[in-house]
Amino acid sequence: MTSNEIRASFLEYFKKNGHRVVPSSPLVPADDPTLLFTNAGMNQFKDLFLGREKRDYTRATTAQKVMRVSGKHNDLDNVGPSFRHHTFFEMLGNFSFGDYFKDEALPFAWKLLTEVWKLPADKLVVSIFKGENGIPRDDEAYNVWRKLGVPADRILELGTDDNFWQMGDTGPCGRCSEIYFVRGTGKDPEIEIWNNVFMEFERSADGTLTPLPAKCIDTGMGFERVTSVLQKKESNYDTDLFTPLLSEIGKQSGHTHTPGTGGMSPSDISLRVVADHMRATTFLIADGVIPSNEWRGYVLRKIMRRAMRHGKHLGFTQPFMHGLVGVLDREMGDAYPEVRRNREMIEKTILAEEHRFETVLTEGLPRLEAEINKVLGAGSKTLSGDVAFKLYDTFGVPYDFIEDTAATQGVKVDEAEYKKAMEGQRDKARAGSAFAGGKKDDKFLLDLEDSSLQVGDNFEGYTTTRVPGTSVVGLWDETRHPTQALTSGQRGYLALAKTPFYLEAGGQVSDSGRIFNEASGASATVEGLAKTGAGTPRAHHVRVESGALRVRDIVTAEVDAETRNATRRNHTATHLLHAALRQVLGTHVKQAGSLVAPDRLRFDFVHFQPVTRDELDRIEGIVNEQIYRNTAVTTEVRSTQEAIGAGAMALFGEKYGDKVRVVSVPGVSLELCGGTHVSATGDIGFFVIVAESGVAAGVRRIEALTGSGAVAWAQHQRSTLGRIVEALHVNEEQAVEAIDKLHGESKRLGREVSQLKQKIAMGGGASPGGAGADDTIEVAGVKLARRKLSDLDKDALRGVADSLKEKIKSGVVVLASASDGKVQIVVAVTADLTGRVKAGQIVKEIAPIVGGGGGGRPDFAEAGGKQPEKIDEMLKASEGVLAKLLG
Repeated sequence: MTSNEIRASFLEYFKKNGHRVVPSSPLVPADDPTLLFTNAGMNQFKDLFLGREKRDYTRATTAQKVMRVSGKHNDLDNVGPSFRHHTFFEMLGNFSFGDYFKDEALPFAWKLLTEVWKLPADKLVVSIFKGENGIPRDDEAYNVWRKLGVPADRILELGTDDNFWQMGDTGPCGRCSEIYFVRGTGKDPEIEIWNNVFMEFERSADGTLTPLPAKCIDTGMGFERVTSVLQKKESNYDTDLFTPLLSEIGKQSGHTHTPGTGGMSPSDISLRVVADHMRATTFLIADGVIPSNEWRGYVLRKIMRRAMRHGKHLGFTQPFMHGLVGVLDREMGDAYPEVRRNREMIEKTILAEEHRFETVLTEGLPRLEAEINKVLGAGSKTLSGDVAFKLYDTFGVPYDFIEDTAATQGVKVDEAEYKKAMEGQRDKARAGSAFAGGKKDDKFLLDLEDSSLQVGDNFEGYTTTRVPGTSVVGLWDETRHPTQALTSGQRGYLALAKTPFYLEAGGQVSDSGRIFNEASGASATVEGLAKTGAGTPRAHHVRVESGALRVRDIVTAEVDAETRNATRRNHTATHLLHAALRQVLGTHVKQAGSLVAPDRLRFDFVHFQPVTRDELDRIEGIVNEQIYRNTAVTTEVRSTQEAIGAGAMALFGEKYGDKVRVVSVPGVSLELCGGTHVSATGDIGFFVIVAESGVAAGVRRIEALTGSGAVAWAQHQRSTLGRIVEALHVNEEQAVEAIDKLHGESKRLGREVSQLKQKIAMGGGASPGGAGADDTIEVAGVKLARRKLSDLDKDALRGVADSLKEKIKSGVVVLASASDGKVQIVVAVTADLTGRVKAGQIVKEIAPIVGGGGGGRPDFAEAGGKQPEKIDEMLKASEGVLAKLLG
């Protein structure tokens, strides 16, 4: 079977056995800021296992995209030397949510392997939990295996490290049973094929295990490994999951990958690194990750640059990775349509990063070589780890590249010092990260015990902004602990049985408004909303203005309609903007983030260069044209798979269930969206782009206004233009020309002033601001020309220095100019003396006197300072410095 046939047969087998085939979730976990990337098949079902979510199925099967590049699952360094490790791979799995347990899960696995895939039973070994740390032996699993005909001597009994799984220090956990394949004739497990996890307990903080009321199954099978077994290959890289890529890389580089486990030459290792990292790169970008220096983007950039470095080892001198995306599209695009759908964007993102890496090497390599020369010049053989980290942090030169380059000259890098510096940077990043403390909302869940609060999410805000007669089903104080009442002046959180208030999601901010009890006169302002993680998923953050609100009160919930309408205008305009961007800039444009607030909208998107003024005008025109047409905006609920199949755009970082809301502007835009929208595009009124900027490598941002905000902005612009025109005494058409003339005249006058200042300085008389006279002396037979000047910028100082060099023919020039409390210093040395004394040496000695520092070339150096009152002292000291340097 081909790999595509193996994947399909797995999913079809479980489909026939009553399982719902659920598409792979993105590699970026939704609503889980604690997780870098999706690293297991069960991630997307986490809330099902925890009982926080219900779906219309209790059995599921997936082929899940997985990344393991951090923590205990970091396989990055093993990729290349190893024949079985990968950064990106697929995890096949079947799951039961309180449906079947061990007596069905293990037969499912055994029959697929031995009856459907025809693996010999005598090549399989299984394991069970042996009993350890007070947890009993798994007799149930043992008995099931024996009933399936597995001999007792092929059932291994392993401990906690191998056969016990837990989600965390507390929470669901359970014993597990693994299936191994034996390549040889013995019974020693060689390749772990399948792990069956039995979620049967809940571990409390004190370590106590309590049986779960609904036992679950979570299984995982490494697709690349089982494919190597079924295709009878010793190495995963010899399967058809990798051979098309390896063949293309080899064709372009002139290297051939050695099959089997004998391929350990440097080129073999580099070929495997590029093939693996190319898959990881393609799928991460397809799921919305963009190379950057932070969080997920940092990991992607690290993977890409490791592949590019190995590409250099293979002889690539030009960008090559972007040209490999087509291979993955051809081989995996049917199973993962997001690769095919986003191919253009993926290729452009990779190419931009390849060009960026070339720039890094162009700028960073000379600095690296200079640092290595310093080490060699000092008679050392070790490059400081701090220096290596600075080269990486400032210029982007990868550590591996630094290490390789240094090794060619017999220099080692202090890796421990480098890692210490890197960890220090990470600690700073973690301390300032928005992801820190991502579990704070868990207090709502942990403290929520009243069963009457398990009312589900009865959000009615799509059809109304006012819900009368709803009940208060939960109250928390400001610290998120349960309370029975909130009284006048208090802040806290309030949950309702039904609510019109939108909870922030998909970039749209939460609603504001009020909640009041007409009977008692109690009233509270709604300042925002928060997720509870409980039976009612949204809590209203309120400030009680009068009276008291109590659990089970009957109240009216009322959203501020004007604010909601403004937000709706901006949200629908965001969809129109997205469509216009793709129309004008290309289909590679993909949303990378957004903010939809009542007063503005912000849209981040993948694009690799600034958007021109002409393009912005076209985009703005397209959006306004759709507004003028007053097209009806339709919303319907559809299955996620059906909606995506119809072309609806799913947004990066959003979590979608089985059913989704699809918002459509017919013929223009079709997106999965849970936000609130206008009834027709004409409701938006007017749309104007107010700013365009870059926010990260390959990511641009547009800020815009709609409705009354757009009108107010346009009126302000008109008023500003009117004042400019009035001040210039010209009409609007002549304003730009008039400003250009003024600007040109200002530059001309500036040059004349600078030239006059230089003439005064050269004339030896007092210069503007009271500068001193000519001071040229001889030091050990070398002329030293010193001048104290005022209000000269760097360019003017350079001009004076050049003139003085020409005047003295041979010698040293030291100039200092004070302006606005700062000092500019220039030192120049004529060409015939640079072998005896260097300008950079002089400036480093004298600049600290005025509280500054600097450097430069042997013939010219500059510095700055902040103590102009010490210029005379510095100029006087230059005589001694020159004498010392001349010996």
